[in-house]
Amino acid sequence: MSTVLATPPETKLDPNRTMSSAATAHANDIVSPDVYADQAQLDAAFKRLRAEDPVAWCEPDDFRPFWAVTKHADIMEISRQNKLFTNGEREMLSYRKTEEKVYADFGQPHLLKTLVQLDDPMHYKLRHLTQDWFMPHNVKKREDAVRGLAKQFVDRMEDLGGACDFQQDIALHYPLRVIMQILGVPESDEPMMLKLTQEIFGAQDEDMMRDKSVKETGDASAGVASIQQTLAEFFMYFTAITADRRANPKDDVSTVIANGKVDGEDIGQLEAMSYYIIVAAAGHDTTSASTGGGVLGMLQNPAQLQKMMTDPQGMARTAVDEAIRWTTPVKHFMRTAHEDYELRGQTVKKGESLLLCYPSGNRDEDIFEDPYAFKVDRTPNKLISFGHGGHMCLGMHLARLEMIAIYEELFSRVKSIELAGDPTFIKANFVGGPKSIPVHYKF
Repeated sequence: MSTVLATPPETKLDPNRTMSSAATAHANDIVSPDVYADQAQLDAAFKRLRAEDPVAWCEPDDFRPFWAVTKHADIMEISRQNKLFTNGEREMLSYRKTEEKVYADFGQPHLLKTLVQLDDPMHYKLRHLTQDWFMPHNVKKREDAVRGLAKQFVDRMEDLGGACDFQQDIALHYPLRVIMQILGVPESDEPMMLKLTQEIFGAQDEDMMRDKSVKETGDASAGVASIQQTLAEFFMYFTAITADRRANPKDDVSTVIANGKVDGEDIGQLEAMSYYIIVAAAGHDTTSASTGGGVLGMLQNPAQLQKMMTDPQGMARTAVDEAIRWTTPVKHFMRTAHEDYELRGQTVKKGESLLLCYPSGNRDEDIFEDPYAFKVDRTPNKLISFGHGGHMCLGMHLARLEMIAIYEELFSRVKSIELAGDPTFIKANFVGGPKSIPVHYKF
């Protein structure tokens, strides 16, 4: 039986431990939603940490302390040891006051129980309910349908007459349509799904958050209440879906979740609702970010754009991986150490948290040649955007297929394309990417 806590476990600070000069300079940067919307500032912070203090003890304002793990090899080392470093206690950065509010109200660290928050054995059991849907052999069966949708959205872009916001008009909606078809959600409900997703992943961005006052007031109670309202709408929607799929099973992922069993018992209501949400939200938002981020990378590097337009079929696969590396839509996950552990000369103590800094791992000079250059033909490309180990992204094969399909379709048809203004980025330290990519083009 788990212990119910009224407050988050406090990290016992070692009085002899101090932040390095690099950590002192950048601890607040690597937790700031605003900095994640400024790639140059973020890159500078992580570059210094990798060089001077790659496993850095950080005590940022308004957050519980943690170790920032910024090297690719170290992120991999932590990620593959799922029993020693777990998700369940602290899977992402949350403001200290928000954590305290959630613990006080719910006696646990999370509002959801998705695959992200769970550890084995429950993580393994729930993951395997739907895993077959997202394996390469089944993803391959959907290729014609996905390519058909890619064509529809490039047709839409052509119909817009030579100017659009690629992120808002195309990249946001195409992966949404793909994952909603897999879930069995009707097209008419997609605007609601997009809005709710943006309220979750954009909860730190004033343009996307549900309660705009939270940005100014920093009121933890209001912030938690706002997220709860969004989750309540998701819950109401998918509770109805569950009832329908139990009475009328279909060939979709919602039917799998609705009728899912673990150890012979129906999965719990919270686990089921959380499962729907992680598929519905993360299943398109990250792909949308990478799709737009890759196009932006090409527009900002005309020689790379020309390579792509000259040979879209030949370049698409490597360009997609470069887009996912370049954008790194999931900015971090956290782990908690269950035993003392030596990492690059630092002693991580039992109970301490580690921040796995994926944007930093994807710019690591020891792994990537010329890491700050966008190269559509980069190979090898040991991107770490999908994670590693037991929590590796379930939808990675689908995401790659979606992006390959639309890149091949777009760049085999468009005659010219260029930026028509300054792009903007979502302010988010967990999941984010481009917010706006204004473009001019000719077909």
